[in-house]
Amino acid sequence: MSVLRSRPVLRWLVPATAAVAVIGGGAAIGTFAAEAEPSLPPRTAAQLLVDLQTSRLEGVSGTVVQRADLGLPPLAGLLPGNDLTTMLTGTHTLRVWYSGPERQRVALLDTLGEQDVIRNGRDVWTWESRTNTAQHRTLGDTGTGQAAPEARPSLPATPQQAADLALAAIDPSTQVSVGRSATVAGQDAYELVLQPRDQGSLVHQLRIAIDAKQHVPLRFEVLAKGSDQPAFEMAFTQIDYRRPDADQFTFNPPPGVTVTEEKAERPAAGKPGHVEPAADPQVRAVGTGWTTVLVARLDGALGGKPADAKPAVPPAGAAPGMDLSKLLGGLAAVKGDWGSGRLLTGKLFSVLLTDDGRVLAGAVTPERLYQAARG
Repeated sequence: MSVLRSRPVLRWLVPATAAVAVIGGGAAIGTFAAEAEPSLPPRTAAQLLVDLQTSRLEGVSGTVVQRADLGLPPLAGLLPGNDLTTMLTGTHTLRVWYSGPERQRVALLDTLGEQDVIRNGRDVWTWESRTNTAQHRTLGDTGTGQAAPEARPSLPATPQQAADLALAAIDPSTQVSVGRSATVAGQDAYELVLQPRDQGSLVHQLRIAIDAKQHVPLRFEVLAKGSDQPAFEMAFTQIDYRRPDADQFTFNPPPGVTVTEEKAERPAAGKPGHVEPAADPQVRAVGTGWTTVLVARLDGALGGKPADAKPAVPPAGAAPGMDLSKLLGGLAAVKGDWGSGRLLTGKLFSVLLTDDGRVLAGAVTPERLYQAARG
């Protein structure tokens, strides 16, 4: 289970004089930090990245707690319930099991029930206890002679997956350094810190706690600008590095369950199992690095009507059951030389919906969105 597949990330490290920064004193910041800071041998940021790249595990299981405080307005409740909107607020507990790329399981636990995603070879099961419904999908050949890609939840379920996404985005706009040591889930850990160089980003820092022995991410935190507390964090509270029993990846349908068979989609040629955002001609990126703004056009969605008008046709990709008129009506009205529309702001991102049918989003200030809308 490797975080990095190659080493080009190392060339973007801070200059050598800064890269020799090592573990310092003080207590770790974050709501998960409750244990004394361990004393660990010095490690540079480059060494920690190599540790992440070369780590290999046959198996792991444990409990992950995720907490989110993104500063979203109450209108977030207008969106239909799904894993995305559910995971954007509050505290959530997940149980995870990993036994290689073809055997994985994630269980989201809450007070009302459980949701599971299980992969066992080519069989992928999802199950929801509240409705006692399950979906089964058989992964087919990719058409390239390679095995089907790993099945993953639509959102990161572990610090490992969150770190994968963050580290893949490292470029010259990122300052990389070493933070303070910590104890996470009973394991001594180093802390790798990623920080945007561009002040236009709403992200202050990403902090990744890395097991000092196993080199596995144990905690992932995102801090918004102007705050010393994470707006988003996930961490193991208990971890076991032994390979889980095979029974953990066998789905046994409970009595009365309704099972739906889904047809597996054939992945696009060129990159099995992966779709590049640029493949959508209606989506383009403005800028680079941490201040990238994604611009999409929702043809027929707003159509130049007032921003609080309900469109006759919902925009492509809109979730079923979404009442766009209520959603837009709850957003602040804004206007400028770029036009007019509605603005959604959180601690880590901003979204602008213009009256001429565009959506602009990024981990940036509203001013950056206005600038992109002007162009």
